[in-house]
Amino acid sequence: MRNSPIDPSTSHSNNAARLRWAVYTVLIALALGQAAGKILAVNSVDLRRLEDQRVKIALERERVRLEADGMTGVALELRLEAVENEVRDQQRLQRPFLSANDRSRWLAIRALAEQGTFEIDRLLEERTWDTIDMVQHANRDGELRLYSSKPPLLMVLIAGPYWLLMQLTGMTLGTHPYAVGRTLLLAINGGALALLLSMTAVLIERHGRGDLGRLLAMAVACFGTLLSAFTPVLNNHLIAAAATAAACVGWSRLRASDQQLSKLSLLTGIAAAFAAANELPALGLTVLLGASLAIRRPLETLTGYLPGAALVGVAFFATNYWAHDSWRPPYAHRSTVDPSDNWYDYEYTLNGRTRESYWRNPKGVDIGEPSKGVYAFHTLVGKYGVFSLTPIWVLSVAGGAWLIARGRPLDRELALITLAITAACLVFYLGLRPQADRNYGGATSGLRWLFWLAPLWVTLIPPAAQGLSRRRAGLALACTLLVLSALSAAYPTWNPWQAPWIADWADALVGS
Repeated sequence: MRNSPIDPSTSHSNNAARLRWAVYTVLIALALGQAAGKILAVNSVDLRRLEDQRVKIALERERVRLEADGMTGVALELRLEAVENEVRDQQRLQRPFLSANDRSRWLAIRALAEQGTFEIDRLLEERTWDTIDMVQHANRDGELRLYSSKPPLLMVLIAGPYWLLMQLTGMTLGTHPYAVGRTLLLAINGGALALLLSMTAVLIERHGRGDLGRLLAMAVACFGTLLSAFTPVLNNHLIAAAATAAACVGWSRLRASDQQLSKLSLLTGIAAAFAAANELPALGLTVLLGASLAIRRPLETLTGYLPGAALVGVAFFATNYWAHDSWRPPYAHRSTVDPSDNWYDYEYTLNGRTRESYWRNPKGVDIGEPSKGVYAFHTLVGKYGVFSLTPIWVLSVAGGAWLIARGRPLDRELALITLAITAACLVFYLGLRPQADRNYGGATSGLRWLFWLAPLWVTLIPPAAQGLSRRRAGLALACTLLVLSALSAAYPTWNPWQAPWIADWADALVGS
C-alpha cells in the first residue's frame, strides 16, 4: 500500500497548533501557580503589623510589671508566653476573609454546615466575623433573624465540601480559618480558574487568528484581566466567568458539528444557566446561546440545553426558598414603599449592643454617583474605567468589528453575541440603575459586574492583535496595552477589595 502524500501546509498548521497549545499550557501553569500563592498568603496584611505592635506593647508592659514583682528566668518566660496568647486573642485583627462581601458568603456556608440553618446571628458574635452584606427578615417561627444577602445556591454547593472537610479533620472555619479557608479556596477558586483558562484557550484556538494574536490573547486571559485579583477571595465573578467560558465552548462545538451531541447540549445548558445564577446579566447570554442552538438543533435544544438550564433555575429558586421562604433573592427585597418588604432596613442586637443596618446610611462610594454622565465616564475611561484600567479591551472592540465584517460565520455570530451582551450590560449598569447602585462595584479594584465577560472579550482580541503585530510599532502598542492591563490586575495583589491604582493616584494628586 502506497503512503498517502502529506500536505506540507497541513503539517505546518498542525505543528503550529501544537506549539501554541504548549505555550497555552505554560501560561496556564504560571497563572495557577500565581493564584495558589495568593490564596496561601491571603490575610489582612494591613492589620497584621498593627496587631503585632499592640501585642508587643502589651508584653513589654507585662514584662516590666513582672520583673518589678521579682519574677525572672523560666517562670517569667512561661508567664509571658501565656500572656501573649491571651493578648493575641483579645487583639486579634487578622483574618483570611478580606471583606464584608466574602465574609457574608462564608457566614452562610458556616451556618448551613455547622448549624443546619441559614441564620448567621450567632456566628456574627465571633471576633472578626462581621459583615455589612446581610439582610433581616422573620424566620419560620416568626423571629427576626439575620441572613447573608447573597443568593444561596453557590453557598449551598460549597457547604457540602466544607461539611465533609469538617468531618474528616475536626476543623472548622471558626477554629482554623486559615487552614480550612485556604483549602477550600484552593479547590474552589483554583478549580474555577483552571476551567476558565482551559476553556478560554479552546475558544482562542477555535475562533482566533494568527499565532501571535492567539498567544497575546492567552497572555491577557492569564495575567491581564481583573479576575486574577479575585482569586484570594470567595466570589461569584470568577465562578460566573468559568461557567461562561464553558458554555461558549459547548455552544461553539454544537454549532460546528453535524453529529448528535445530546449530553454536550445538556452540559452547555447547565453551564450557561449557572453563569446567570452567579451573574444576573448573564441570563442574556443564556437566552442568546439557546436561541442560536434552537434554530439549528431544535430537538437537542429542547431535550438537552433547555432541561439543563431549567435544572439550574430550579436549584436557584429552590435554595432561595429554602433559605428565605421567598422565591425572590434577597436583593429583590428592597422596596421603597413597603417597609415589610425592605430586608435592608433594620436594627439588630450584637453582643448586647443595638446597631443599625449599614444600608440605612451607606458611606463613601456606596452612597452612589448622583450624575449618570459622571458615572458613565468613570466607569468607561475614568478612575474605575473598563478601558482606562484594562486598555487591552480596545483590541476586543477592534477584533469584534473585524470578525463581524470579515470573519467566518461562526466567528461572526460569537462576536455579535459578545458585543450585544456587552452593550446590554452597559445600558443596564450605566443607564438603568438607581443612584444607590451606581457605586463602581463598591470599594473594589474595578467594575466587577462586568468581569464575567472576560473570556468572551479575550476571544475577540486575536484579529486585532495579529494585525498590529505586522509592524513593530503595532506590536509595541499591543504589548503596552497588555502591560497597563497587567499592572491594573496586579495592583491589588493580596486583596481585590481596594480602589484601583488610577483612583488612588487621582486622590493623591487632589490631596497634594
